Amino acid sequence: MMEFEGKVALVTGGSRGIGAATVRLLAGLGAKVGFTWTASEAEARALERELESAARAWRADARDTDAMRRFVEEAEAEWGGVDVLVANAGVWKGAAIEAMSIEEWRETIEINLTGTYVLCRFGIPALRRRGGGAVVVVSSTAGQRGEAGHSHYAASKGAQISLVKSLAVECAPDVRVNAVAPGWVDTDMSAAPLSGPERDAILRAIPLGRVASPDDVARAIAFLASDGARHITGEILNVNGGSVLCG
Repeated sequence: MMEFEGKVALVTGGSRGIGAATVRLLAGLGAKVGFTWTASEAEARALERELESAARAWRADARDTDAMRRFVEEAEAEWGGVDVLVANAGVWKGAAIEAMSIEEWRETIEINLTGTYVLCRFGIPALRRRGGGAVVVVSSTAGQRGEAGHSHYAASKGAQISLVKSLAVECAPDVRVNAVAPGWVDTDMSAAPLSGPERDAILRAIPLGRVASPDDVARAIAFLASDGARHITGEILNVNGGSVLCG
């Protein structure tokens, strides 16, 4: 059921981590995949070369409405339509509330939340021009339970979940909208705590006993984007090894 032959998927923040794993998986399942990058051009171009004609990289900041509109329009023109959107671009930076600058707050909210809105704003009409499709938002367990020291991040991820539930109803029946909520994932973003003294405590809090790989999350994204999830919308799929049992 997880087949994407003839499908076109767009992934933001696709040059590394969860995004790159998702690009690889969807391309391997038959999709043409367009993905965005901002700072990591070498990784983006390497992924393009690896996947050859199955993937193409666009430089586009998720917050930039003009760049994201061009991304969607150019991919649609190149491949004849768009079937799947994956809103993955994000940042995770720590800051206690009394020390958090307005610039830190705005950066996190704008990349994580506004970036999701911008992709949906231009991508959902493209899905409808194709006759329908699927949106998958990469949220977080922080959006479900909060996260001390990262309140701006948790707020952005909780808002993503509310956006998903709103759009699931608004965009039905032709467009399905769901989210994945990863816990700890072995990516550059979480490298510092996962390689430091916190690691043992982190592992003890995960019933399955390991930190997720980017591919673990990519598989959940692919499922929600596939026909295997054709009667699922407005849902949050937890990918956390049992560490947050929020149902």
